[in-house]
Amino acid sequence: MQSSTSNREIRLASRPVGMPTPDDFALAETPLRQPAEGELLVRNLWMSVDPYMRGQMIDQKSYVTPFQVGEALYGRAVGVVVESRHKDFAPGDHVFHMLGWRDYAVGSWEGFEKIDVEQAPAQAYLGVLGAPGLTAYTGLFRIAGLKDGDSVFVSAAAGAVGSVACQLAKAHGCRVVGSAGSDEKCAWLRDVAGVDAVINYRTCGDLNAALAAAAPDGLDVYFDNVGGDHLEAALNQMKVFGRIALCGMIGGYNDVAPAPGPSNLMLAISRSLKLQGFVVRHHMDLRPRFREETGALIRAGKMHVQETVEHGLENAPAAFLKLFTGDNTGKMLVKLD
Repeated sequence: MQSSTSNREIRLASRPVGMPTPDDFALAETPLRQPAEGELLVRNLWMSVDPYMRGQMIDQKSYVTPFQVGEALYGRAVGVVVESRHKDFAPGDHVFHMLGWRDYAVGSWEGFEKIDVEQAPAQAYLGVLGAPGLTAYTGLFRIAGLKDGDSVFVSAAAGAVGSVACQLAKAHGCRVVGSAGSDEKCAWLRDVAGVDAVINYRTCGDLNAALAAAAPDGLDVYFDNVGGDHLEAALNQMKVFGRIALCGMIGGYNDVAPAPGPSNLMLAISRSLKLQGFVVRHHMDLRPRFREETGALIRAGKMHVQETVEHGLENAPAAFLKLFTGDNTGKMLVKLD
């Protein structure tokens, strides 16, 4: 049975303008309702904070429904079933769902997926075996058509998506260049993830020159997590028939006004480049193959995981803000103590 009669949740207090601040969030306490027939009561153990949530804080049409001011946020989480009113779930089952940003989740059984915590730690289903890992897999293989031996550039390479993309490319015999925002992150990419060349974009001075030096023979694939100056530098180094997977553009998520597009986009024509954006939810059919291949790499010690963990629901907003200041390495998680 449940051990609490109340439930804490994080709400959107106001719509951010530019960089979000702690004042844009509020911690609230509500009564914890009993699950109805066909529903589960789940105690959340881990929750994910993700860059795409910044777009949900804007009241505009998008591929995800905007958060509403005064209402609880939601996102990916894993937890343990406390009470079940559906035959396919039992207390003690570990589940993945989209009702994070609260201590307890109550909802229809259809919104919960059992996970195997003997195969991997529960939080791995929010990172390397979850949406970030599948995003990396989709961008490389379906969108960019990665081939063994390609020359690949990954921006935000030490992040949740980028770190998996780098290691998947290395597992396929590719030469990989990665960019990150600190010497510590660059060292991890080089010494642990096995990236061939790393660029600290904060200290390199001229990103175009740094990328040209790191990839003197050009690039077959660019996995874009940043946009802006990274996309422009990558365009300069792309080979003819190169492929660019447009995964995210975190460099512009907090812009008040749209930034100018790349000044060298004409290269996409003259070099017959492919640039394609994608959203991982449209490629869920790849998940079985992705988990099989990535799981094998983890077991073989060829896929290394980086996590940054904040503790306590009340610190979830701070964890989210760190996504935009570069204060996380790998997957940003909140452990609900």
